[in-house]
Order: sequence, then C-alpha cells, then structure tokens
Amino acid sequence: MQGGFVDILLLMTFAVLAVWWFKRINLPPILAYLCCGIVAGPNLLGIYAHPEEMHFFAELGIVFLLFSLGLEFSLPKMVAMRHLVFGVGLGQMVSTTVIFMWIALALGAEPIPAFVIGSMLALSSTAIVIKQSSEMGILNTNRAQLAVSILLLQDLAVVPLLIVIPLLAEGDGSSMVLGIAFAVLKGTLVFLLLLSLGKWALPRIFNEVARTRTDELFVLTTILVALIAAGITYSFGLSMALGAFLAGMMLGESQYRHQLEADIRPFRDIFMGLFFITIGMQLDLTILLTELHWVMLGLVVLMSVKILLILASAWTFKASAKDALAAGLKLCQMGEFSFILASLAAKHNIINAEQASLLLSVGILSMAVTPWLVSHSDELAKRIFKEKSRSVDNADMQEKQYKDHVLIFGYGRVGQSVSRLLKFEHIDYVAVDNDPVRVHESRMAGERVYFGDVRQKDILRAVGINKAKLAILTFDHHASAMNVLETVRAINPDIPIVVRTRKDYHLEELYGAGATQVVPEILEGSLMLVSQVMHLSGIPMAKILKRVRSERKDHYRHMHGFFPGETTQINYESKDKLAFMHAVMLSPGANAVGKTLDEMNLDNMRVGVQSLRRDNEEISQPAGDTRLQANDVLIITGRPRRVERAERVLLEGR
Repeated sequence: MQGGFVDILLLMTFAVLAVWWFKRINLPPILAYLCCGIVAGPNLLGIYAHPEEMHFFAELGIVFLLFSLGLEFSLPKMVAMRHLVFGVGLGQMVSTTVIFMWIALALGAEPIPAFVIGSMLALSSTAIVIKQSSEMGILNTNRAQLAVSILLLQDLAVVPLLIVIPLLAEGDGSSMVLGIAFAVLKGTLVFLLLLSLGKWALPRIFNEVARTRTDELFVLTTILVALIAAGITYSFGLSMALGAFLAGMMLGESQYRHQLEADIRPFRDIFMGLFFITIGMQLDLTILLTELHWVMLGLVVLMSVKILLILASAWTFKASAKDALAAGLKLCQMGEFSFILASLAAKHNIINAEQASLLLSVGILSMAVTPWLVSHSDELAKRIFKEKSRSVDNADMQEKQYKDHVLIFGYGRVGQSVSRLLKFEHIDYVAVDNDPVRVHESRMAGERVYFGDVRQKDILRAVGINKAKLAILTFDHHASAMNVLETVRAINPDIPIVVRTRKDYHLEELYGAGATQVVPEILEGSLMLVSQVMHLSGIPMAKILKRVRSERKDHYRHMHGFFPGETTQINYESKDKLAFMHAVMLSPGANAVGKTLDEMNLDNMRVGVQSLRRDNEEISQPAGDTRLQANDVLIITGRPRRVERAERVLLEGR
C-alpha cells in the first residue's frame, strides 16, 4: 500500500513538472504526459513496470474525451460545412489512409495492420490545432475553417474505427464482414436507444437537477450519464467511447451544453493525461535510439505526404490552394486519436510492439513541431504562393467604400442596439462579428454586417479603419478587447475608441491600452439610476447633467469602491483588481493617532482616503495636513491587499 502511494506521488510530481516545463516552452501538455510516461515507464525509472494495470482508468479518459466531442458535434454546423467536411475532409481521410496503407504494404506489412497504420497516420491533432488557432484568433479565417472541416471528418471517422479495429483482430474475411454488419446493427439499436433517452429522459433529468442549484449534483449527474451511456454500448459488445460520444451528441443541442462541457473538462483532462502517460510508458526507447534514422524518415514522409494530399483534395473540390497549404501545414502531424487507435491495435495484437513504438516516436516528434507550424502556416503559405492574401471572407468588403463611418466590433445585443440608434440618426456604420449564423441573419435583413475577426489587421483595413470616425467595442471579453485596442492603435493611432465592459476594475487597463472612453455597465447603470433619483428628488436637470458629465470625465472617481460583504463573490481574476472600501477605527493606541495623513504615506501604498468620520460628522476627502485623533474612523479604498496593508500601518505601524 505504501509503495503504491509513493509510486502515485512520484508520477503526479513528474506530470506536474513536465506540464509546467512544456507550457513554459510553448509545447502542448499532451507531449508532457507522453514524456512523463516515458520517464516513469519500464525503460527508465520503472515506476510502473506493467502499464496495462492502469488501462481501466486511462480508458475513462477516452470516454470523457468522446463525450466532450459529442457535445461539440453540431448537426446544423455540419450541414453548413458539408462541402468541406464531406468533400475535402473525406477526400483527405480516404486518400491518406490508402497511400499510407500502400506504403505499409510495400514495407512488408499484412493488409489488416497496414489498414490500421494508414488510418492512424491519416488523423491529425484536434486538441493542438483547435486550441492554438483559437488562442491566436485565426479560428474563423478560411484557412482555419478548412482545417476544422478536415478535423471534424477525422473525429467522426474515429468512431467507426473504434468499432472496426477489434473486429479486424477476430479472423477471416467472412466472419469479419458478418461481425461488422452485426456491429452496425447493434450500433443502430444503441443509437436509437440513446436517442430516445436523450430526447425524453435526459432533458427532464437535467431540468430537475438544475432546479436544485447544486453544483455538485450537476457534476455527478454529468459523469453518471457519460458512464451509463458508455456502459450501455459496452454491454452490447461495442466500444465504451461510442456510447459516450452518442450521449454527448444527444445533449449537444440542449441549453446545458456549455455547463456540461465545463463540468466534464477537469475529469477529461486528468484521465486523458493518465491515458497519454500510459501511451508514453509503452514507448521502447531502445527501438527509438536504434531506429532513429527510420523515425526521422517517417516524420518527413508523414508530414510531406499529408500536406500534398490535403492540397490534392482541396484542388479536387475547388478549394483555395493557399488555404489548403496553410491547412496542410496545420494538420500534417499525428493526432491524439492516433495513439488511442495504436493502443487498441496493440491490445488486440494487430500491430506488434516494435511497430507501435516506431509510430509513437514519429507521432511525438510530429506533435512537437506542430505549434510552430500552426503559428507560421499562413505566413509560409503566402511566401510559397507569393501572393498577398487577405483574411476577409466578404468580397465586397473594400476599404475605399467607407468614409466617416462608425465601426461596431461585435454585433450581439449591445452592438445591434447601437446600430439601430445610429440608423435613426442617419449615421453610417459597419459592423463586424465572428458568429456566422448571426452575420447571415443580419445580412439577410439588410444590415451592413460582415463576418471576420477584428483582431486581424486585414479585417480592420478592409472595413476602413483608417477612414472611420469612431470605433466601438461591444463584446465583453477583456483579453480580446485588449488585443483589438493594440491592433487598432497600431493602424490608426488617432481614431476615438469606445469600449464597453462589465467589470469596472478593467477601466485602467483599457485606458492604458488606448481606449478613448470606457463604459462600465455597472457604474453607468448606477449613474443613470442616481440621475433618475436626483430628478425625482427635485434637483434641477442642469445640475444633474453637470454631475453626470463630471463623473464620466473623472472616470467615475466617486463611484469606485464598495464595502464587501459575506455574499460578495470574488474570483481569481478579480480578487486583486476590485476596489474595496474599508472603515478603520483608530483606537487610542493606534500608530496613526497624532499624525497627519501626509505622514502616513497612504498615497505611496496606492490607497485612497474617501472620508473621515469624527464625532459623528463626516469630512469628505480630508486634506493631507489633517491630524488624526483617537476614535476617528477613516474610510479608505483600494485593492484588497493594499487596504489590508494600509490598515496594519494605521493601527500597528508595520
């Protein structure tokens, strides 16, 4: 028992250090888990001499991964992208599988192992490509959408492969055909069963769970649903992952989709990490070192062939060659599902340990270079084709069309409300949004809205950023807003920019990034409420307007800070940014008694003094030469840690 605990502790330590180090050098955590498995495996430290003992827990990672994939599976999205998905995507999957199967046969492999190897090498890394493309803000470009279409088809192809590979290991062709047919029949029955449960039972279950408003119950129910669905397919002799995928797909269109995905993600990531650790444990370092020349040759062949086949598939279905090359550079690696198929094939003795180790070595190296390729794929495509490529999807979006117009970045409820009022005043505007459905609906209604990512300079230039008289950021995503501000200022330093935010503690950062005016919804709503109260209290409108203008000019100086309470919700993001107010009573022995405010140096601690209460009278914003007395109550404001420090200095002198 003690030895097992020490082994787990060592494995977790290696995993934490590996993920930390790999993130520092901008490599994906999957590679960290694989390397952790190599170190902990039988070839090096030998912490786990028998990785198969962890197989059950590792398989839970596959179950949760397929459940998450099912949640992201959108039938309407597939219909909208059907030409790319079932055209370029299917063409790439089939052609790549056939070519690599032929190469494996030429090297002496049997037909069944050759098919499995071809299928493995045809897959790419959804996790790495999607995550990095999203972080770079290029997910909605043509090139990235082409890559996403191919990845979507590959992810769908994984499901039948998980069914077929165990059947391929059973024997002769006739029994295999019967087995596949029987599996398809069972799969159809299971699909109908889960479809019925997903349509009638699951919504009622989650509605009831949601009414309890208990996070723990929602998480437990999510895990239970995924495991029950996996158990149902397993009882029919099918893959557990297939059941999880179908359950996720049934819940993918529900209003709980995003909450379900958030709840399952920690468990998925932990168990997937364990799965990749077990994959790394299976890597034979002796084979890697002795066959390094074959590994490097395999890496070059893998990446070159996949790029060329994606180009050929795109040309066949009349997709842009530049986009196809950029997509090919993004997708020329092996994917995480390739390791899953390799593990499954090795378990059923379809491929041997040496073949699995060679494939794992090639896969690890290909994934290691993927982040660099994703970052530079567009640049490389432009250089090779020697053309200046635009990232704009709308052919009629030309800068010369616009002049003295207002740019609206984000066309949600706020952006649409702004556009309507501008239209009433006959002010020209152009809106940009990255939601294809919203853009389509708006353009059908005659609105001047275009699809694009405003973090890209090509998009900004195309909508006339140099000739616009004003830009408005309406979306409430702080990191994206900061990125857009920096990009806009780099192109047009003089354009006024109005930014909407819900968090008042983001004001200074946004102003520092180049915002002309920041409108914090909470403070602005409070200001409007106060103006109504003042009006109904009989205060002249001129005085009210003067007060409103003064607060806006001073960046809502009198409205910052609040007294926190037991119900105040503070998260990791806001705990060091909120401005708290705190009342400090100076007891007769307090350090500050007898000293002036200037002598206390509160300004140096970046803490403000709102007011001073003395003998039940309030002194608003007391002067720096005010000498503090015993029983004074000082109301200070600032960030939580600074307020705590200032209180210690006032009371204790340290």
